[in-house]
Amino acid sequence: MAEDSARVRLPDLHDQILQGRALIERFAAIGFPRVEATSYSNPGVVPQFSDASELLRSLSRSPGVFYKATCANPRAVQRAVADLDAGYGASEISLLVSATESHTQKNLKRSRAGQWADIEEMVRAAGDRFRLVGTVSVAFGCPFEGKVDPGSVAEDVARFVDLGIEHVAIYEAGVRHFDSSFGGAGGHPAKLKYGGGHTGNVCTEDLVSLFEAMGIDTGIDLDGLIATARFCEEVLGRELHGRVTRSGLSH
Repeated sequence: MAEDSARVRLPDLHDQILQGRALIERFAAIGFPRVEATSYSNPGVVPQFSDASELLRSLSRSPGVFYKATCANPRAVQRAVADLDAGYGASEISLLVSATESHTQKNLKRSRAGQWADIEEMVRAAGDRFRLVGTVSVAFGCPFEGKVDPGSVAEDVARFVDLGIEHVAIYEAGVRHFDSSFGGAGGHPAKLKYGGGHTGNVCTEDLVSLFEAMGIDTGIDLDGLIATARFCEEVLGRELHGRVTRSGLSH
């Protein structure tokens, strides 16, 4: 009896899908035109994404919203294509490279040259089925190598453009699309941590608050923003890193 009372019920796969779907649908409902829905990560390495296809299948889509899935290798793109052919795939996929050799080895388990060869194969496999986004990780500083050569980053961007990719994520002056994460949640797998336990992701609610305080209209439902940030904490069962969830919005 004592043993039974000490057991903790963990969410089953169905519960996880329902929670994930509720979050994604809420993000779209409050005005975000792009939502990163999932990642086609190897479930043996990142088991949190083992439900990628099931989640996409269950997801209600809002008109005009792009739903993104991250793809780290050709196998991931094959899975994305299969889901799209089945009628419930992502509308946008991101293709990852790292600006430094060390981060590539830590994050993707291959060399930069090997990852660029994979990117070329992934673009061929994707064809014109998705909106493609090239992502250059650690473009402005690497936690393992420090300062990053801007010329090397520019070359990476040019390689994406040469492959026909029109959207490239690096973050700097002139950027019109910004990636962020509610509460700074997510980021790299547990074995790859940055200082202070942070994930490297910018908090969505803090970023929106910053833009609004600067007089930049984001089009986001601000009351819904804070409510959604709190809902994220309820789903994950912990306090996240967003500051405006505690302090309120600056407008």
